[in-house]
Amino acid sequence: MNEELPPIGAAVDSPTEGQPPLPLDAPPLPSGTPLLPARMVNEYVYCPRLAYLEWVQGEWADSADTVEGRQVHRRVDRRSGKPPSPGANANANANADTGAADASGASSAGAAGAEPERIHVHSLELSSDKLGLVAKLDLAEFEGRRAVPVDYKRGRRPHVARGAYEPERVQLCVQALLLEEHGYESPEGVLYFAASRERVKVEFDAELREATRQAAAGLRLMAMGGTMPPPLENSPKCPRCSLAAICLPDELHYLRTQETPPRPLAVGQAPALPMYVQARGAKVAKKGDVLEVTLDEEKVASARLMDVSQLVLQGGVYLTGPALHELMAREVPVTWLSHGGWFLGHTVGLGHKNVELRTAQFRASFDARHCLQLARDLVAAKIRNQRTLLRRNWKRGEMPERLLAEFRHDIDAAERAHDLPQLLGAEGNAAARYFRHFREMLSAPGAQADGGENGDGQARGFWTFDFERRTRRPPTDAVNALLSYAYSLLARSVAVTLTAVGFDAYRGFCHQSRYGRPALALDVMEPFRPLLADSAVLMAINNGEVAAVDFVEAAGAVALNERGRRAFIACFERRLSQEVTHPLFGYAAQYRQVVEIQCRLLGRHLLGEVDRYPNFTTR
Repeated sequence: MNEELPPIGAAVDSPTEGQPPLPLDAPPLPSGTPLLPARMVNEYVYCPRLAYLEWVQGEWADSADTVEGRQVHRRVDRRSGKPPSPGANANANANADTGAADASGASSAGAAGAEPERIHVHSLELSSDKLGLVAKLDLAEFEGRRAVPVDYKRGRRPHVARGAYEPERVQLCVQALLLEEHGYESPEGVLYFAASRERVKVEFDAELREATRQAAAGLRLMAMGGTMPPPLENSPKCPRCSLAAICLPDELHYLRTQETPPRPLAVGQAPALPMYVQARGAKVAKKGDVLEVTLDEEKVASARLMDVSQLVLQGGVYLTGPALHELMAREVPVTWLSHGGWFLGHTVGLGHKNVELRTAQFRASFDARHCLQLARDLVAAKIRNQRTLLRRNWKRGEMPERLLAEFRHDIDAAERAHDLPQLLGAEGNAAARYFRHFREMLSAPGAQADGGENGDGQARGFWTFDFERRTRRPPTDAVNALLSYAYSLLARSVAVTLTAVGFDAYRGFCHQSRYGRPALALDVMEPFRPLLADSAVLMAINNGEVAAVDFVEAAGAVALNERGRRAFIACFERRLSQEVTHPLFGYAAQYRQVVEIQCRLLGRHLLGEVDRYPNFTTR
């Protein structure tokens, strides 16, 4: 990785054979350069790409291992004790924590005037501009000038040659280097494994110290170079990595070589889901770790904050300041919709740190050829999915071969378009054809009307969902009202996902950027319109989940009422939670997770790791 330049701190080749190498000190850091955390040096030794994703691009995702690790560190993360001065008598320190158990080993004891007292300091933060390093020590044991860093690890002690794996030994050595920089002596350290309650002694010999310096230098050069390392290939480290769904190592390898299908991602049931609030005058407030919704001072709903992936507010809903602050701190976005369901925008905290991705996005958005290629692929994928949805849901007989041939012609025209106007013409022709036959996917008139009562005790009656053509502003019939609302929900969902990945949702490639318009979200959602929005509309209609009482009509415009929106939101979210087999990678994932995977693949394409963005098209 650093073949052209030796890492800072590496040895210089000696002109005399047999002469020991001469170590080089690291040069002073440029002003404003952040210090490297010891944990990042650990990650670099484990996997350079993982360290780059976390340190440079600001990516993070929890897994069972990271959550368990935080639980293990809860006790030692509470600061206690004060380290003695390197030259002072340790017995004079009145702030010592002399009763440490578990990883601290034997209890501290010692009569005054005898051996130096052992002092335990929890959660000690040390840094050094000279070394360019910073660390938070779980525990440091002091005896006079002698300091022993103790690092807590989840799990059991591994039975390997040196008692622990190299990344953990290097991280512990970083702590020792910092202690020595502050005047202490640190010839050895301890790794404490919580599951087996074992202490493993690590000796800081010359070999480990040199490996630690080279790892820190390598990470800094990698970060300053701005080039992400390639993913590991078929590595056993990847499946348990919390960033596997962000890094996509198997997927990228497969897209480049078409060899070795990807191993399934850990994409089980999503632990958190969106929370929708649409009642006019409702108030959303924080009470402990719960979001409470009240209406006229009466509690009507609640949800634990840990179970909320995003908060969607429609119309005149009031959100309290403390609730907004907590949501931003937890990086839970708040989406704002108008009373009619139009996507207005969303509120986030500081936003994603991945500046590299947004730089690549803006660079590509000003490249006309790149924009045209992306737009052609997106539109062609959308037309393919429209054709597939029609073929699968054609209610009366088989879809005519002539119609299939016309869609094939539209796909060819989109893929061969020489400019955006020509591409938009091909897209318009396909859309007109698709919506002209949309009625063929609806159940027969009256089939969905059960003549019974809805959940509010009101008779549904017989209701015919007729559809002639697509009308947008305003929708003139119930089907168009459902389609418009579905597209608004999909745009909101894709925009939030893009922002969470690190994109600017307002700078697109196909749709023109203008104030308040999430152009990139509209681009990315094109192939998903038939699969998510249109499919949810068909489910709601053909399953009888919406009926006449769920719509209101005024001045020639038709819209969903509150009850209808609630029913359709449930249908739309159920569609997002349905599992589908990814056509390229062969594993199953929920649609909401497929949207995130596609957003990340777009990022990998813009950063140069994939030659062409692979669109999602079902068979």
